[in-house]
Amino acid sequence: MTSLSSAATRLRPVIRFVGAENLSLLIVLAIEIAVIVSQSPFFLGQRNLLNSLGQNIAVLGVLAVGESIVIIAGALDISVGSIAGISGVVAALAVNASWGRMQYALIAGLLAGLIAGLVNGSIVAFLRVNPIIATLGTFAAFRGVAFLIAPNGYPVGVGTKADFTWLGSGRLLQSDAFVGIPVILVILILVAVLGHVLMKYTDLGRSIYALGGNATAARLAGINLTRIRLTIYGISGTLAGLGGVLLAARTTSGAPLNGQGMELQAITAVFLGGAATTGGKGAVTATILAVIILGVLSNGMNLLGVQQYFQDVATGLLLIVSVAIAQWRAGRAERARTRVASVA
Repeated sequence: MTSLSSAATRLRPVIRFVGAENLSLLIVLAIEIAVIVSQSPFFLGQRNLLNSLGQNIAVLGVLAVGESIVIIAGALDISVGSIAGISGVVAALAVNASWGRMQYALIAGLLAGLIAGLVNGSIVAFLRVNPIIATLGTFAAFRGVAFLIAPNGYPVGVGTKADFTWLGSGRLLQSDAFVGIPVILVILILVAVLGHVLMKYTDLGRSIYALGGNATAARLAGINLTRIRLTIYGISGTLAGLGGVLLAARTTSGAPLNGQGMELQAITAVFLGGAATTGGKGAVTATILAVIILGVLSNGMNLLGVQQYFQDVATGLLLIVSVAIAQWRAGRAERARTRVASVA
């Protein structure tokens, strides 16, 4: 008993540095990797880790960072996959119309995502529609818009635009001995760092946590809730737009169906990362760790030959378990606050 107590004491500085929730996610990730490595010798190879796993988690990670910010604010965005579809088509049309200039495609895709996000934010902030209902409606509407703007509803090919496809398949520091770091993975790292700084070190981040924790108290504290709601959906839409551009660049096609199903994976990652269903709690770093866990799970199942519909079942069950854990944590915190109030 004494040795266990002293071990716990020694681990406290490590837990404080990493964070208790991040530590639990790292333990889950380590167990997951150990199981997969024991079954597949290919998992730890450079090509698998950087090409298959790295590229697959990049787009989901970008979408999940935006979704994380929205959920911390106490809202939800079900439309991010559809926004990625629109933005990918817009970017593909822009790159074809501008003789392959990647910067025009990037700007066009980001603007399409921003506009879609502001539409979501306006519906929630001005029309007072519940975020789930609002983004469920735009989830379908945005997908329809993606088909409307794609010529005859068909995917827009960009395979000959090397500058643009470099975003999705280019590599840095490539050599004979090293497969190189995917550009798309570097973009995810930049987005994650910016998201972490925004939420942890800026007034906007603190306002987002305040809105999710208690909207009434945040309003009484002088926070402009309408502006914050428009901002979070603008950020989420822009990042979904970036995800759509990257997806089009990686698949060499701006297809209306690009991003389909990614909203479910993004929401799963955020709740798996410890965000509260009622808002006010969560972290971008934990969301990224959860994205890696989902990516490793999917990659491992692919290596082991597990069929896609079993993978969909696993993702759905993981979402249910994640939300159940989030609600249990919220209930425990509420009971603790009630006990403190009754003692006072």
